[in-house]
Amino acid sequence: MIAVHPEWPRPAWTSEPGDTIPPKRTRWRGGPGLSARFEEIDRRDTPIGTISLRRRLEPSLRIDVYEVKLGDEFLMSSLFPVAEIELARLGLARVSGTGLDVVVGGLGLGYTARAALADPRVRSLTVVERLGAVIEWHREGLLPHAAELTADPRTRLVCGDFFAMANGAGFDPDAPGRRFDAVLLDVDHTPRQVLHPSHAAFYRREGLRRLTDHLLPGGAFALWSNDPPDEEFTRTLAEVFTRPVAQVVRFHNHLQDREATNTVYLAEWAAPPGPDRHQRTGSGPEQGAGQGNQRSDQQGAAGPDTGHRTHRQ
Repeated sequence: MIAVHPEWPRPAWTSEPGDTIPPKRTRWRGGPGLSARFEEIDRRDTPIGTISLRRRLEPSLRIDVYEVKLGDEFLMSSLFPVAEIELARLGLARVSGTGLDVVVGGLGLGYTARAALADPRVRSLTVVERLGAVIEWHREGLLPHAAELTADPRTRLVCGDFFAMANGAGFDPDAPGRRFDAVLLDVDHTPRQVLHPSHAAFYRREGLRRLTDHLLPGGAFALWSNDPPDEEFTRTLAEVFTRPVAQVVRFHNHLQDREATNTVYLAEWAAPPGPDRHQRTGSGPEQGAGQGNQRSDQQGAAGPDTGHRTHRQ
């Protein structure tokens, strides 16, 4: 959990002209330099509490750090994006071929989605995010490099509950039953520590089996986790998927000057004999690509899904 440095002065808050509630945007009056020490960029009231986007200067590195909070809980920080990037890289490495259609569950600060777009084989990217405010932060350019995601014609941002959609008609509101080459999920802390009780069933055998309804044969599933590898969950993956692996991702925690780790679970779906891998249900990207960066699609949700989680280093 990242906290504001205790020696920093208490911010003096002022509302910007023209602000409305929601959103409430407040800023710290900083002096000249690279960045103010602290700025609350946006604050929104949501059904699951108040969510806020903050930017602060990290004095040890002299860089701006972006953080997301839900109430008083820190959900995400831009200080440690290594595992989110590896989630996309490792997950897509499990898929062969080109013209890939990919789903990212949880938009967050956008690291996994942008890493997926960096793979030239990706034809379309559907990002499912529960909180509309998070999508708006990207569309309004409040986060660095947001345009790399929102301006890419391959991108479609869908406001909806990933877990309800996985349990139902799928991730494309315009094409129920559409199948994808890869699903990359980064929402809960771990398969055991979920942000909402409604998510827990997804990580059991039947929930994972339902996910395969939305994967093409030979498609890949990749999952971020904050904890070390969970052998029991890996065995559950093996009941549904082939080649399950718990890949440890290592990175340096410069705040504590030590090595830190996350886990990325990887698996593939070998479907029973039937249509080949490139047979797709519903409208493909030929009909939908190039339109996703012009709107946010609204999809009904069956429970809160913040798309973020705490990094406990």
